Amino acid sequence: MPLDGIFLHFLTNELAQSITGSRVEKVYQPAKDELVLYLRSRTGTKKLYISANANSPRIHLTENAPENPKNPTMLCMLLRKHLTSSILKSIRQNELDRVVFVDFDATNEIGDKVELSLCVEIMSKHSDIILIKEDKTIIDAVKRIDFTQSEIRQILPGLKYELPPSQNKLNICECSVEEIMKALENHSVKSLSSAILSTLQGVSPLISREIAELCGTDVKACDFTDNQRNRLIKILTNLQNSVKNHDGKPTLLKNSDEKPFEYSYMDITQYGFSLTPVSYESFSELLDEFYRERDRLDRARQRSLDLMKVLGNATARISKKLNLQRAELERSVNREELRVKAELINANQHSLSKGSCYYDLENYYDDNKIIRISADPALSPAANSQKYYREYRKAKNAEQILTSLIDQGEQDLQYIETVMDLLSRTDSQQEIDEIRAELENEGFLKKRRKAGQKQKKPLPPVEYTSVDGFKILVGRNNVQNDRLSLRIAGPGDMWLHTQKIPGSHVIIVSDNKKIPESTIEQAAEIAAFNSKARGSSLVPVDYTLAKNIKKPAGAKPGKVIYHVYNTIIVNPKEYKIEK
Repeated sequence: MPLDGIFLHFLTNELAQSITGSRVEKVYQPAKDELVLYLRSRTGTKKLYISANANSPRIHLTENAPENPKNPTMLCMLLRKHLTSSILKSIRQNELDRVVFVDFDATNEIGDKVELSLCVEIMSKHSDIILIKEDKTIIDAVKRIDFTQSEIRQILPGLKYELPPSQNKLNICECSVEEIMKALENHSVKSLSSAILSTLQGVSPLISREIAELCGTDVKACDFTDNQRNRLIKILTNLQNSVKNHDGKPTLLKNSDEKPFEYSYMDITQYGFSLTPVSYESFSELLDEFYRERDRLDRARQRSLDLMKVLGNATARISKKLNLQRAELERSVNREELRVKAELINANQHSLSKGSCYYDLENYYDDNKIIRISADPALSPAANSQKYYREYRKAKNAEQILTSLIDQGEQDLQYIETVMDLLSRTDSQQEIDEIRAELENEGFLKKRRKAGQKQKKPLPPVEYTSVDGFKILVGRNNVQNDRLSLRIAGPGDMWLHTQKIPGSHVIIVSDNKKIPESTIEQAAEIAAFNSKARGSSLVPVDYTLAKNIKKPAGAKPGKVIYHVYNTIIVNPKEYKIEK
């Protein structure tokens, strides 16, 4: 985990300088394991984000606070009761462990002054946020831990709070470099990075590997040369001074796509030139940037989980039905053989008699070759002929009906694919609610809104501005795609969409001006980024004037046709879209 104890040491010091003395204005709980405290001070309002999510536990100031649910949870109401209007007195870390205490001066129900603390434990899947009193009594926690989950340490209201078990590692702030070197010798059979990880408190695997990299090798401690030993002493001394003096460097490493890959409080050299370092003004800003896209995807996945399940079930059901229909259609292809048999029996019934199990007849459709036709001995030749005619007409009608059903099923699958793509890119609960309403109108979900319930005003399209100053609009859902392409767009506006790939409709608003090629290319990148091909390269995007777009009669939302168009190949990158 990059957010190790030393990183947290720098972050805690930064937060202490920034928000100590602030008053808690609001408390929100966007998700079951997330809290956001709105803090007001003389310098303005700041948002302190705290997460106990197993994949991204952390604490920092944020500019991208997640959307809050309509109704607060019981825990959120409890936290509001205790913390609203309290003063954030201090932020402290337990040694270099990943445990942070946020202390508050608060007032209880009868007006007495009390001290409360939010204990933030940043320990992967064991992360937690615990509200405790001054005497260490637990008021409540984001994650309650009972005896069935842990026999060693329980987190329940009314119990005394205890720190997580110590790992008995050395604190680089409280011991000398000589003591650290001596402790490393006790792990001489391990590689240097493993020995450092086992010896020093608050050091992540990333930093352990980096120290070994700076030493020039990751050999066992027992194989050290004098030169390597001296180099290690110098590195540990520099690290110790950096921690004591609080002069860490917020550094984010980005890959070739400019996506966040790793972060640290020092320069990282172990990846060579494959990653690009980017410096930030603060550790909070760094964490906000690193987790922004990851959190958006996680929240969208959680919020749309029920819809994704419904759409997945619908896809499986429609696919199964299509397979059966296609198999039945394939059987109906041979219906002409049924008609031929009926005609041959009918033409020769004067020479046939009842009671035969088959008829051997000359097939005048195939050079008078003899063909054996099965017959029902209980029926007359005329009745057997009519039986084959009935089977022929049934197969003929089946082809017409099945062709229509298969076409409808394929359209439903295409529509579901577009909805699933849109759901994967949602940013807010209202976007999900609008997609839910669309699915209800199309019959994929039962309507759950009560009669007379007030509906929210639809969200506007996502808006971008090209380098040439042209407005670019992107649909958030299929209903909005239709409205954007068929109502909002003017005849001279440009329409774009990924070629044969589910995605949003994109409009370049021309304002009766000629649209330059650079704007078309940027809009195409936006169209590719807002599609199922977001993570791909060399994505084909069709573009044409909006007046060339037509809506087929009875088509699903978002389905349009066009025949006159051009195609451009683009490589969508998030950093380009942000610019």
